[in-house]
Order: sequence, then C-alpha cells, then structure tokens
Amino acid sequence: MQQPLKIIWRKDFETGNVEIDHEHREIIHRLNVFFAFAAAGKTGEEATFKLGEVYAWISAHFALEETIMRAHNYDQFEDHKADHERLLDDIRDIMDECRAGTFTGKDAALQEKLEAWFVGHFKLMDSRLHRMLHFAP
Repeated sequence: MQQPLKIIWRKDFETGNVEIDHEHREIIHRLNVFFAFAAAGKTGEEATFKLGEVYAWISAHFALEETIMRAHNYDQFEDHKADHERLLDDIRDIMDECRAGTFTGKDAALQEKLEAWFVGHFKLMDSRLHRMLHFAP
C-alpha cells in the first residue's frame, strides 16, 4: 500500500477561536481519512462518495461561517467567501478525478496546495474574522 497524503495540524492553522480551531482540525482529519482511503486503492465511485462526505461537512462549516459574516456585516465577506469557493472547487475537481479513476492519492503537489490553502485561509482570513467578532460591540 502506498503512503497516503497527510496534512499535519500546525500552529499556523490556529485562529485563536477554540470552537473554530476544533472544526478546522476536524476538516483536516476528514481530508486525511479520505487520503488514506484513496491510498488504500479505493477509487472511482467509492472514493467519490467518501470525498462527497468531506465536501458536505466543509460546505456546512463554510455556510455557518458565511452566515456569521453576513450577520456582522463583515467588511471582507466577498473575499472570504471567494476563498471558500476556491477550496470547494478544488475538492470538486478531485471528486471528478476519483470518478474518472485518475486520482491516486499520491500527488504531493495536491497536499502542498491544500496545506497552503489552510495556512493562508486559517491564519489570515479566519483569524482576522474571529478577532473582529471577539472584539465586536
């Protein structure tokens, strides 16, 4: 069996909000479970379904975060939402690769891309959002 991709939680990912950090850890855990699943040779519809579960969980998290941003008239809502959409697009692309049988779970560039997304998004966008919410009147 090949070694699966794995995103390791890092201090860089922390936003300072305990609940959000917990949800973000869960997102990474769920992606790592999918990577292990794919590395075990499970591809096609089975892998697409498994990644679909991850996609649904991430989508729900993003929807909640976007509701919070709208409720607080967050000044960077559009940029933040667009960044969410970029990750969801990437996951849909992986789902297409799973369906086509071309996703092997060995692409280190994919791991690097997803990890860079998490570092950038959690560290910059989410931490700013949650700092703003924490200090909002």
